[in-house]
Amino acid sequence: MKKLINALDDVVKEQLEGMAIAHPDYLKVNFEPKYVYRADAPVTGKVALVSGGGSGHEPMHGGFVGMGMLDGACPGEVFTSPTPDQMYECAKAVNAGAGVLFIVKNYTGDVLNFEMAAELAAAEGIQVQSILIDDDVAVKDSLYTAGRRGVGTTVLAEKIVGAAAEAGYNLEQCADLCRKVNMYGRSMGMAITSCIVPAAGKPTFDLGDDEIEIGIGIHGEPGQKRIKMATADEITEMMAIEILEDKAYTRTVREWAGDESTWDEVDLTDNPFEAGDEVIAFVNSMGGTPVSELYAVYGKLFEVCAAKGVKIVRNLIGPYITSLEMQGMSITLLKADEEILKFWDAPVNTPGLRWGA
Repeated sequence: MKKLINALDDVVKEQLEGMAIAHPDYLKVNFEPKYVYRADAPVTGKVALVSGGGSGHEPMHGGFVGMGMLDGACPGEVFTSPTPDQMYECAKAVNAGAGVLFIVKNYTGDVLNFEMAAELAAAEGIQVQSILIDDDVAVKDSLYTAGRRGVGTTVLAEKIVGAAAEAGYNLEQCADLCRKVNMYGRSMGMAITSCIVPAAGKPTFDLGDDEIEIGIGIHGEPGQKRIKMATADEITEMMAIEILEDKAYTRTVREWAGDESTWDEVDLTDNPFEAGDEVIAFVNSMGGTPVSELYAVYGKLFEVCAAKGVKIVRNLIGPYITSLEMQGMSITLLKADEEILKFWDAPVNTPGLRWGA
C-alpha cells in the first residue's frame, strides 16, 4: 500500500484539519464529534441541509459544504458510516429555526444512524425531514443495503435542493424536491481496478488484468457481472442502455414524518426515461480515472441518449463522488424539468463545486 498518510488512526482527522486550513471562507470543522459546517452557519431563516457518510468519497460530502449546497456534512471513518451523535450535533449547529433536511444515501449504517439522529433532533424541538437516495440501477440489494444503493444522484440532489433552500423553500418544499430528484435519477458504475482502504492495506477485491466489474458500488461492493476489458464506447453504451431502459421501480422507504415524531413507510414509483425527456448527465470518476477518459465516455453517452430521443441539456464531468483511488467511472442521468434546471443553474460556491457566485 502506497498512500500519502501518516498514522492510520489519524487519516480522517488530518484530512479534516487540512480542509479547515484550506477553506476557512467556506467551512469550519468540529472535531468532537466530527462534522463540517458552513462558515456562516446557522443561516437565519434558511432550511439547513445535512448529509454525510463514510470518508473516501471526497469531495462528497464535506467538499460540498457552502453557499448553494450543504450546510453540514458528517464524515465517518473511511467507508464507515458516521455516528448518530455526529449527525445530531451537526444538525443542532446548522439549524436556524427553519428546520433541517437530512439527505441520506441508502446504506444500512447511514440509514439507521440518521434515523437515530432525526429522533434526537426532534426531541430537541428541531423540525427534521429525512429523504433517502437510492438511484443505483445495477443491483436491488447489496452487501450494504436493503434496496438500491444511493450513489451519483446524491451529488445532484445536494446541488439542486441546496439552491432551493438558499432561495427560500421551506422544509416541506425542500423534502418534496429532494424526493423528486431521487425519483428522476438513475446511476450505474464500473471498475477497472480496486481501491485500497487504508485500514485494510490491500485491495478490496481482485480483478484480472483483462477484467472489469460492471455495476460496482462506491465501497467496492460486487456488481452485476465481471467481463473482459472492452472499449470506452462499448462500456458506455452498455451502462447507458441499462440506465435508460430501467423499468419503473416501486419501493417502500422510511421517511421521517417531521412533527409527528414517527417514521412513515412511503411507496414511491419512479418514471423511466422516455423519448422527449431532457436530462442532466453526470459522468463521474471513481478517483483514479483521468478526466480526459471521462470526456470520451461523455461523447458516447450523448450519442446513445440522442438515439433514444433523450436530450442532455446540462452536464457535470469529473471526480465528485469517488472511491479512493479506484479506476472506474459512473454515469448518472437525471430527468430535468423547469424547477430542477432552475436550481441546477443557480449559483453555488463550495470547495468542490462552484459556478455563478
